[in-house]
Amino acid sequence: MIANSRGVTFAAAVGVVEKIISFMFLVPSAMLSALSAMTAQNIGAGREERARNALFDGMGVAVAFGVIACALCHLFAPWMIGLFTGDAAVINAGKFYLYSYSFDIIIAAVHFCFSGYFCGCGRSGISFIHNLLSILLIRIPGAWIASIKWPDTLYPMGFAAPLGSALSALICVCVYCHMRKQLNS
Repeated sequence: MIANSRGVTFAAAVGVVEKIISFMFLVPSAMLSALSAMTAQNIGAGREERARNALFDGMGVAVAFGVIACALCHLFAPWMIGLFTGDAAVINAGKFYLYSYSFDIIIAAVHFCFSGYFCGCGRSGISFIHNLLSILLIRIPGAWIASIKWPDTLYPMGFAAPLGSALSALICVCVYCHMRKQLNS
């Protein structure tokens, strides 16, 4: 809605970048699902340490992929967007949005993996809560404020997603540390 209110060029640029980001999120999403299953199996077998190892190994893979994907987005943004449109204005607007939004691939990898771990531990509500807080406190207001303060570019608006993911990741780390503290006491 925010992008659509900014005109056809920005709306098209956001739409194209969302397609690219959706593709880039396949690996972190797959890691979320895999960690959910592996965590549940290991917790069920009484192997909590193995579940934690899977969490951090999976996070390492997902974050490493995110770093590579983010770098590729920065190196080849115009080409990637050009796969979907030949409109120079859309490509130009979209590349700046992709430059800032692509950091989300790295940061979201962290909270995706924690979400898989929490779901495998039978605590899926944690994932719901951190995502809801991220959306309501950072993503929506951040995108809205950026669209008002910087009406001529999508670059600042793209940071709303990684900043929201940073909040989610912070919540996940805090919850994980709390869980570990309870387990050790």
